[in-house]
Amino acid sequence: MDAATLLSRFPATQDLAGKDMPTFRVAGADLLAAVRFLRDEQGFDLLADLCGAEWQDRPTRFGVVLHLLSTAGKEYVRLHVDAVNDRVPSVAALHPGANWHEREAFDMFGIVFEGHPDPRRILMWDGYPFHPLRKDFPLAGIEVPLPAADVAAVTGQTVEPAPMMGGPFVSQGGKMSEGEPSALDQSWNEQQPKA
Repeated sequence: MDAATLLSRFPATQDLAGKDMPTFRVAGADLLAAVRFLRDEQGFDLLADLCGAEWQDRPTRFGVVLHLLSTAGKEYVRLHVDAVNDRVPSVAALHPGANWHEREAFDMFGIVFEGHPDPRRILMWDGYPFHPLRKDFPLAGIEVPLPAADVAAVTGQTVEPAPMMGGPFVSQGGKMSEGEPSALDQSWNEQQPKA
């Protein structure tokens, strides 16, 4: 990976000195050109992952993290891009596999990928009003009406908050951190309520 060329070609890029792989913060305006440069000139031909992130210690609340792999060089590079006004350019035209990754980041965090070929939700239904991986979303969920009345009538089911105590995916104890999640929750096992 030629980090010097990346940094000189895109002056707004910052080297974040990743511990496990080269890591850079790229400006949203430079994202497409930087990904194209890494793919076409540096051999990072596979988008291994793209995910949304919510940071509490940065000027922009949301961002996107991309992991690119050079299949020939067997090395990774990580790119961080801030979602200014919750928006990031789509890289789906350069890496078609980004299509579903970007839809998931939109669905779970509300990050809009400008230029995306199919900007629909992928996990939640189209009318769902929330983004469940945001840190202000309650851990137990929010009860909402099931979108298809005919399905609810036949099955007798509703969308209910997730069971937290004793559920199969719930930790059996331990202290919850002060910083995450930032949502005011139901305090089922906290020693002190969050402010």
